[in-house]
Amino acid sequence: MKNKIFKNSISALTLFVTIIGFAQNKSSNTISLDVYYSKIQNEKNPQIIDARGPEEFALNHINGAVNFNLESKDYAKQIAKLDKTRPVFTYSIGAGRSVWLADDLLKKGFKEAYSLEGGIANWIGNGNPFYVNSKSKLTLDEYNKIIADNNTVLVDIGSKYCAPCKKVKPVLETIKAEYGEKVKIVEIELEESPQVIADLKTVKVFPTLILYQNGQIIFKKEGFSDLKKDVDVILAQNN
Repeated sequence: MKNKIFKNSISALTLFVTIIGFAQNKSSNTISLDVYYSKIQNEKNPQIIDARGPEEFALNHINGAVNFNLESKDYAKQIAKLDKTRPVFTYSIGAGRSVWLADDLLKKGFKEAYSLEGGIANWIGNGNPFYVNSKSKLTLDEYNKIIADNNTVLVDIGSKYCAPCKKVKPVLETIKAEYGEKVKIVEIELEESPQVIADLKTVKVFPTLILYQNGQIIFKKEGFSDLKKDVDVILAQNN
């Protein structure tokens, strides 16, 4: 019994480490949004797989996608429903689970399998059509009003299911504590306001940080590393 538990733990750890590795290293099967979209348009009934969790899929997804990943209990059955002779298009929150899934499909004999660079963030963030189960909490008009009504605005765009996005939060708290009312901080999550993210047509990955001053973008950053330092430098240069 102990050996079985140990083996299962090792297997889970190996899968986790492998997925993280794929997330950090772009696979040869990861393609740009333009290529991904073009290939989908060339298919009569494209095979699109959302490799996120079911709770994420229920909130929003690419039109026509089905939901499963390597950890799904019915993984084998889901794979059996697919046509190995036709392309399969995978995506996730970024490019972790989808890369691993596309690679596994190729190992299983599929002719073509592609993962979307930037994942759902890139798809919705560039205004492509998608399913959503609720109305956006923030509209584009409301967003634009916030930008117009405040001298300096720092916008954080991400998802509650995005690990790097979570690391932005304490940095934002530090910025808020130091600058106070001088910098208006706006946090936008895919799960609450997907339509405004789509309307902005400027997001390729999560997190994306945008700094406005007097209604103009003076700084845009993908990822959270050195965020505080970058904001300090930009604000010092523009004050």
